[in-house]
Amino acid sequence: MSDQTNTSSDRRVVIVGAGMAGVQTAVALREQGWLGTITLLGAEPHRPYDRPPLSKAVLLGKAEGSAFEVDFASLGIDLCLGREVTALRAGERVLETSAGPVPYDVLVIATGARPIELPGSEGVPGVHLLRTLDDAEGLRPVLAEQRDVVAVGAGWIGAEFATAAREAGCAVTVVEAADRPLAGALPAEVAAHMTAWYADSGARLLTGARVAAVEDGAVLLADGTRLPAGAVVVGIGARPDTDWLAGSGITLAADRSVATDDRLRASLPDVYAVGDCASFPSARYGERLLVHHWDNALQGPRTVAENIALGPAEGPRYDPVPYFWSEQFGRFVQYAGHHADGDELVWRGDPAGAAWTVCWLRDGVLVALLAVGRPRDLAQGRKLIERGAAVDREKAANPSVPLKSAGL
Repeated sequence: MSDQTNTSSDRRVVIVGAGMAGVQTAVALREQGWLGTITLLGAEPHRPYDRPPLSKAVLLGKAEGSAFEVDFASLGIDLCLGREVTALRAGERVLETSAGPVPYDVLVIATGARPIELPGSEGVPGVHLLRTLDDAEGLRPVLAEQRDVVAVGAGWIGAEFATAAREAGCAVTVVEAADRPLAGALPAEVAAHMTAWYADSGARLLTGARVAAVEDGAVLLADGTRLPAGAVVVGIGARPDTDWLAGSGITLAADRSVATDDRLRASLPDVYAVGDCASFPSARYGERLLVHHWDNALQGPRTVAENIALGPAEGPRYDPVPYFWSEQFGRFVQYAGHHADGDELVWRGDPAGAAWTVCWLRDGVLVALLAVGRPRDLAQGRKLIERGAAVDREKAANPSVPLKSAGL
């Protein structure tokens, strides 16, 4: 992997994807003194916007949108909207787009992720995804009319949608194929304490329930149960939006993410990838990470911009402590770090209560924590994780002791 160091005006940076990662990369390049052309290609027709409000304020009609407050023109960023990129001809350094070819000198792939569709639900009336501004606006009438809704998937998106739908007064049933909510993210002993949140909010949660078919007005389960549905929202995960890279020579990981190095460079010269579509090797955790969360799309662009502007000999490596948050059922849930199945679990507070924290230790070192209604724990724990601190288990388990005091 080789890059040229040059911030002069004769080099063109093209960024594919106008979400958080793409926009922040463009802005960070100007902050780094990049003088060359910057072109930002967005597949959607809308002005670039932030996604977290889509499942909250925008969905409930409390906001019309969440456009970034960026003056692209004053920054000299060429914003091209409604232009989908369909292929990469890396040997020629050309992108094929819906509006014709676009040449580049440096390419940044920031295409994010696409939601996974429920097999057999494509084209069925009343079936919705929740990823884009159009998705959120399409769901607003559903909530405004207080229709009965079925959400398929009890992950982060499913929980946030159920929260909004209950706030709007909808009858909500959440169907989850696993035996608990958040099965792919949290161990059973942690997720078990989140199960009651659904009933407390008035939502119905069905676990171990597989969808056999979706039809107009109903969801059919494998056990024969028929759930009436004025609308169906599918939230069963997302995968990197990288199909357009087929045949380009770009190395993809098994999860279809662009496999970058520790400076977020892809496998071809002068090509970078950042955000939900890219995985990176973490020295901190000893494995390759694919992080589908807002903070990664905010932090990664700074690394990309510095490496483009300064060159890889001087640019930084990328190895953050992953972080995300979720607002669900009246609770503020935060997570920092990355845990594995074999890590030691330390409870901090009563998980039956309103506020509690779980810490994960690896050989006595704090590697991750989940904080429910305890933002101070999250802030202090994140700093301990960043410095690779070992912790005193007794202090860590005592919710009356500041978590920072548990560091050794």
